[in-house]
Amino acid sequence: MNLYINCCVREESRTDRLAHAVINKIGGDFHVLDLYSENIKPLDNERLSHRMELCANNDFSDTIFDLAKQFASAETIVIAAPYWDSSFPSMLKIYLENIYVIGIVTDYDDKGMPKGLCSAKKLYYVTTAGGVYDSIYSYGYIENLAKNYFGIKQTELVKAEMLDIVGFDAEDILQREIQKWQ
Repeated sequence: MNLYINCCVREESRTDRLAHAVINKIGGDFHVLDLYSENIKPLDNERLSHRMELCANNDFSDTIFDLAKQFASAETIVIAAPYWDSSFPSMLKIYLENIYVIGIVTDYDDKGMPKGLCSAKKLYYVTTAGGVYDSIYSYGYIENLAKNYFGIKQTELVKAEMLDIVGFDAEDILQREIQKWQ
């Protein structure tokens, strides 16, 4: 199963358009996870305590672990997240805190070093930016998690930037990036 994690809130999202070009190039069936349509909530004290108790007993049967299991079992992952305020939308962070489960997506060795448990061979991070794109707090964060905690050794950044700069042709810039995947 391939997984498309859509963190695009706008109906006519440029990031989603670019992500679909990547998905079409990869081919195969993708399960679409629209983060804004899911009932994903931040881990409050009650949910966190419940989750910790279940993890301590190695009981991953609760539905609270479904998204983590889905992520861990995906063969290829495409994340589409627009670049907002030098990062990605907060919904993606909420999703990540929900899937980061020791025993499902990651574990730790006897020296305390993380070892990933995910099946994915590659993760694509797709984004668009109105201005200059800086990957430090978006793709850089995801790349670090993927490689060092999830065990996904291959990641790729796919981006279109400068889309809202006066004098730049946003559609032309986006189409050039899309064409790279056709």
